[in-house]
Amino acid sequence: MVSGKVYLVGAGPGDPGLITVKGRNAIQTADVVLYDRLCSPRLLAFAPSGAELIYSGKTPDQHTLPQEEINRLLAEYAKQGKTVVRLKGGDPSVFGRVGEEMEHLAEHGIEYEVIPGVSSAIGVPIYAGIPVTYRGVASSFAVVTGHEDPAKGTVSVDWERVAVGSDTLIFLMGVGRIASIADNLIRYGRPADTPVALTRWGTWAEQETLTGTLSDIAEKVEQANFRNPAVIVVGDVVRLRDKIAWFEKKPLFGKRVMITRARTQASELARLIEEQGGESYEFPVIRLVPPSDWGPVDHALHNLETFDWIVFTSVNGVEFFFGRMLEMEIDVRRIRGKIASVGATTEEALRQRGLIADLIPQQFVGEALFEELASHVRSGQKVLLPRADIARKALPEALRQIGCKVVEVDVYENVPVFEHAQEALQMLSDGDIHAITFTSSSTVKNFVKILEGEDLHSLLQRVTIASIGPITTETAEKMGLRVDVTAETHTIQGLVEALIAHEQRNSF
Repeated sequence: MVSGKVYLVGAGPGDPGLITVKGRNAIQTADVVLYDRLCSPRLLAFAPSGAELIYSGKTPDQHTLPQEEINRLLAEYAKQGKTVVRLKGGDPSVFGRVGEEMEHLAEHGIEYEVIPGVSSAIGVPIYAGIPVTYRGVASSFAVVTGHEDPAKGTVSVDWERVAVGSDTLIFLMGVGRIASIADNLIRYGRPADTPVALTRWGTWAEQETLTGTLSDIAEKVEQANFRNPAVIVVGDVVRLRDKIAWFEKKPLFGKRVMITRARTQASELARLIEEQGGESYEFPVIRLVPPSDWGPVDHALHNLETFDWIVFTSVNGVEFFFGRMLEMEIDVRRIRGKIASVGATTEEALRQRGLIADLIPQQFVGEALFEELASHVRSGQKVLLPRADIARKALPEALRQIGCKVVEVDVYENVPVFEHAQEALQMLSDGDIHAITFTSSSTVKNFVKILEGEDLHSLLQRVTIASIGPITTETAEKMGLRVDVTAETHTIQGLVEALIAHEQRNSF
């Protein structure tokens, strides 16, 4: 059997955007992923749907899998001809035991490749507004383990050299030993008033920074019950934080926002949330699939020239409609009638296909579209509505009332997704979700259906619920959900702006 290959990949300190392009590409080819505790769950979404995901996380006092077992699994899966990704927090070569894994693989003749990552030793401090070097303040830094194995019996850290050998000292995994670290640094020559900063869960929504000096930091850590995972920075660069901190000043900093729309559509909303300092968590409650019967759609496509109007109410409708046209090899030039579009994003999807909408309502809801359509369409005209199987009936019924011949075709179906329900439920129960976004009535309905039987009132009591528009809000309220934010501009951008405005008024 041909041997597989192992990729030893640095995942960065937590923010999924800090994965390297090469690291992401490796995950996308993986048959098996062994991932650590500090790897963002969003990185696992890059893995192929059939990939085996194995948690191998470690805490200072507990290992899910011993290192020897991890080494064995890497070699065993590779010998089966599989592509294996060992996804490690930060950079794998900085206290990541990657050398041991490389040595084991080399001994067994397994091909491997190391893909470096952003080290938490550098990435976490700068997210806290602390550069590890700064002209005129610090020209050198050292990274030191703060978690020596007590079973070794000897001390490998040369405190006499470490204390004064570099301008900036960075300790990893050392919160539990902060008192000993501070005492040793003072004992071997570091001034007691040297600034110290501890940043826990750096680059994550839970990021928190505690500052002090070598003389008082241990007491502050104890009083604040400050715990791992955290990076410790010792040096004058800590003083720069008050002036140049940037991440914590973003409007959505510290907020983890649940995205319920289909995974294929979630990326733009996730990007906007993260640009504003939030952390997105994808819980896709819907999946968009082709209709079970293309017959009505195909019939309409073969008679495109007979329609006076084609009305698109979503980007999805545009994508599935024109996708089917390509499959059927039907030329877009067969469209003879006018085109109406609901929303700016739907209009943009049409523009990408070389089509300019003749009518775009000022408000992106079906009722507003009808009000404008009513002054353009005439009784007896034929109107085509490509839409979802669960689309609202208000628009076609209103058009029929004024004498239009309306043809509704389901170009896609909306099905609920249950696979991540337990994980999402656990995060809600633990208070790890701070806001939920709903981008359509279907996301609301499926969310409630997937969590049926749970006490939603209790689960969502401290969670901000944000809706993309009044129709979605109405659906949520009918289903017993409290809506805190309704976007005035019914777009993804408008939804994020409304969430930010809410944050500025309140503390959610």
